[in-house]
Amino acid sequence: MQMLPSSRVAGLVLAAGAGSRYGMPKALVHDDAGRSWLQHTVDVLAAAGCSPVIVALGARGAEAAALLEPGEDDPTRAPAQDANRPRASVLILQVTDWAEGLSASLRAGLRCALDQPGLAAVAVVPVDVPDLNAATVARLIGTNASTNAPGAANGAGAAGAAGAAGLPVTVLAGTLRQARFAGQPGHPVVIGRAHWVPLLDTLAGDTGARPYLRAHPVEQIECGDLGTGADVDRPN
Repeated sequence: MQMLPSSRVAGLVLAAGAGSRYGMPKALVHDDAGRSWLQHTVDVLAAAGCSPVIVALGARGAEAAALLEPGEDDPTRAPAQDANRPRASVLILQVTDWAEGLSASLRAGLRCALDQPGLAAVAVVPVDVPDLNAATVARLIGTNASTNAPGAANGAGAAGAAGAAGLPVTVLAGTLRQARFAGQPGHPVVIGRAHWVPLLDTLAGDTGARPYLRAHPVEQIECGDLGTGADVDRPN
């Protein structure tokens, strides 16, 4: 029986690295408006319907965790001042072996996801894609993103209604799906539960899921009309 993907897809934010090329951990970077990339990424995933949102931290992880506002399941959080701000269950992981590379963060996130009941997939994004928007994530997981959501693109609601454009409308345990921008691979990458254990067996170093994705059929979803998908390696 197929269920709505909005209740079955977790978000996974990879934010554990030291950001050597950037000069600081990207989990600590703020945009020109003073908003942290980390909180932005969490909010985008939540607005697209991902829950829980798993956040993998490492370098200066305590400082990064302090930048995150309480999630909907945190009893200490104050009532939301912005009624349009998305809320989701947020699970923070401190990845002790983060220096190994991207694979350590992905491994920790997938193991956490395995402990969450009822999930069909995870939508994986790195923290260094500041123009990521809810419409892009929604297109990948087949949900409708709010046009009021942080990072929502113009027409996000229509773009998120993937089925109307012949785009994917369900996420299943066997799903393996990647966003593309002007034909170039990007994020999110949606990894169905059936792939988690096989992928865990391949993870090593700083390559993340790339070798696994190259070795398996991946559904490619063009999202260049919604954003650039550009990751930021160095400060402007």
